[in-house]
Amino acid sequence: MISAVTDGVKVSVMTEYQPEYSSPLQAHFVFTYRITIENGSSSTVQLLRRHWIIYDANGTAREVEGEGVVGQQPVLEPGEVHEYVSGCNLRSSMGKMTGTYLMERVFDGRQFRVNIPEFTMVVPYRLN
Repeated sequence: MISAVTDGVKVSVMTEYQPEYSSPLQAHFVFTYRITIENGSSSTVQLLRRHWIIYDANGTAREVEGEGVVGQQPVLEPGEVHEYVSGCNLRSSMGKMTGTYLMERVFDGRQFRVNIPEFTMVVPYRLN
């Protein structure tokens, strides 16, 4: 698991290759990632938006932006944790993702970006 902390908000990521949804002969590799967001700050915060950059090992990059995560804009009180699972498809057997969440402190409306640590997605046989 890889983690990063920004303004007291910790984001941790774990990835898993999904061979049953992948088709290597057609250059289609599916990965899931589990994100854990922990509010270690003293303020209640809400996740408003996400911004991802997804890199394939073949040199292509794409951006994904949008409201919330998996249809939610969670509010986290101090000490609370929000976890979700999402997925990504690549055209190569390995790649990486990085990004940010736009968060807002509920009591004063101050918005700030929380870093999502860069993480890799690698088909297990590539590690041998």
